[in-house]
Amino acid sequence: MIPVTKPFLPPKEEYHRYLDGIWERNWLTNNGPLVNELELKLKSHLDVNHLLFTNNGTIAIQIAIKALGLSGEIITTPFSYVATTSSIVWEGCKPVFVDIDPNTLNLDPTKIEEAISPQTSAILATHVYGVPCNVEAIEKIAKKHQLKVIYDGAHAFGVKIKGRSIFEYGDISTCSFHATKVFHTIEGGGVFTKDPELLKRMSYLRNFGHDGFLKFNGVGINGKNSEFHAAMGLVNMNYLADIIAARKLQFHHYLDLLKGLKVKFLDIVGIESYNYAYFPIIFENEGQLEKSMALLSDHEIGSRRYFFPGLNHLDYTSGETPVSDSISSRVLCLPLYHGLSKEEQKMIARILLRVQNN
Repeated sequence: MIPVTKPFLPPKEEYHRYLDGIWERNWLTNNGPLVNELELKLKSHLDVNHLLFTNNGTIAIQIAIKALGLSGEIITTPFSYVATTSSIVWEGCKPVFVDIDPNTLNLDPTKIEEAISPQTSAILATHVYGVPCNVEAIEKIAKKHQLKVIYDGAHAFGVKIKGRSIFEYGDISTCSFHATKVFHTIEGGGVFTKDPELLKRMSYLRNFGHDGFLKFNGVGINGKNSEFHAAMGLVNMNYLADIIAARKLQFHHYLDLLKGLKVKFLDIVGIESYNYAYFPIIFENEGQLEKSMALLSDHEIGSRRYFFPGLNHLDYTSGETPVSDSISSRVLCLPLYHGLSKEEQKMIARILLRVQNN
């Protein structure tokens, strides 16, 4: 079977060397030395001011919302993974959906202002498939209306805007280091900010509010991560360049193989340090997608309707977003991972072209 994605795993012996140190120290969690080392190396690699390693990307969003003291309504995108919306609701806020740009698939800045109300406290936008949002337009709107900005950068590890890390934009940015991501720590995530006071606040929030052993600074949660997860991240950092180079070749090989397919491809022209996180294709209609997905499945090839359904169609949300609804019904992500072979890509392409020509 060819899965839609497969986690990268480094050589066992390299991971085991870190495990030997964990056994010697008998320090498994609670801000251990490997967690600190990973945070420092990520800061250097990404060239960011501040970050905290969390136990996943969802808790990272929740911590961001809590740290900014948000309430009421948060303007967000319907075209993202469910965690973007569920985190808003979990923190007692209301998601207000604004439609997406049909080209970038990100939140459409031209539609944000009409959705702002006296209850609006923030904008939470996703860099979909690693394609940067229009951060300048969003910042301008946020300043005009005195709103906070959070970016869900789960797909955007390593991507830059005008020479700066994508995580340097907004009041807080978040990322996922889940096993399926370009860079992973098995489970994990991060929060990023330029504001040292926000970082301090989030450090309390990440660890139950602990301010030392006997003092607490406000309400917190358990958002820490372990030495075992940090160890995986430290080893995987050594392979990042190879992982991204392989994915880049696969991405462009798909483009060559699928030239005759009547689909729309992701536009990555001009994106700095793009990470080739996904290979989505947008069909002309949902029927063609369903036929293609079924034939791929018959050949034991995984694909994913990512994202479907739109987040405005959950059982606890609502909203009219026709562009997102249309894209969501027609988008399919093809297999893309470090070990995918050219022969496997050729087989996938042949199947997709066969569906179109039948």
